Amino acid sequence: MSLPRRALISITSAHGTLFEGKETTGLFISEALHPYSVLRAAGFEVDLASETGTYTPDWLSTQPDFLNGEDLDIWNNAKSEFRMKLDNMTKAADLDGNAYGLFYASAGHAALIDYPTASSLQRIAAQVWANGGVVSSVCHGPALFANLIDHNTNEPLIKNKRITGFTTEAESSLGIMDELRSWGAEMVEETAIRLGATCELFTLSSIHDPAIAWWVSSSDLTLKTDVRAPGIWDDFHVVDGRLVTGQNPASATSTAQAAVEAFDSAFSMVF
Repeated sequence: MSLPRRALISITSAHGTLFEGKETTGLFISEALHPYSVLRAAGFEVDLASETGTYTPDWLSTQPDFLNGEDLDIWNNAKSEFRMKLDNMTKAADLDGNAYGLFYASAGHAALIDYPTASSLQRIAAQVWANGGVVSSVCHGPALFANLIDHNTNEPLIKNKRITGFTTEAESSLGIMDELRSWGAEMVEETAIRLGATCELFTLSSIHDPAIAWWVSSSDLTLKTDVRAPGIWDDFHVVDGRLVTGQNPASATSTAQAAVEAFDSAFSMVF
């Protein structure tokens, strides 16, 4: 079947406090803005949706190190195409997965709260996948995979697939692990291992984390460390067929570019 050149960028609708309760986490702005820009430049129609139709900006993502230049101008312009779509989002429940050929899960730490049970977003992503489209995520976006099933196999979509995402080492470096654990949140690495994904997302030092060591030792997976970013904040993404994942905010653009390439490859195979 022909794949619609239309993409959905999922947005976390959750929010929480981090950094000793001083700051609010929500959508990491560049993780939605950068793929939006890439997809529009590649000729895609792009929609944004969250589970509730609402969002909260992540405080850290609005700081100058992460939001500056043209990105800041777009964010500050309430009439920019991106802001108009973001501020007037549709609830995911109101959308038809058949309308999309590409799904991109943006994130922010808050995605650890709502993505695992975001059934409407998961329904859309599963339909895109079942139709032969591309499913992609960045940073904490793989939290959506927690209950995302491949209709063809009735297995987790990421089972036996290579993925990357925000590392537990990076969480620890921010000094926020206790707060994340207080949410009852499962880390991206833990989700990957539990669902049987291969472990290219790990950095060498992350296996020294007792929690991660337990997950590895209790699984039958082989830890792979030869395919990873040189540093936890470096731009890095992994492509496994129609599944494309990025490690961190710096990877949002390259992940979207790789997702477009995967889409074009899948689309060309239709003919």
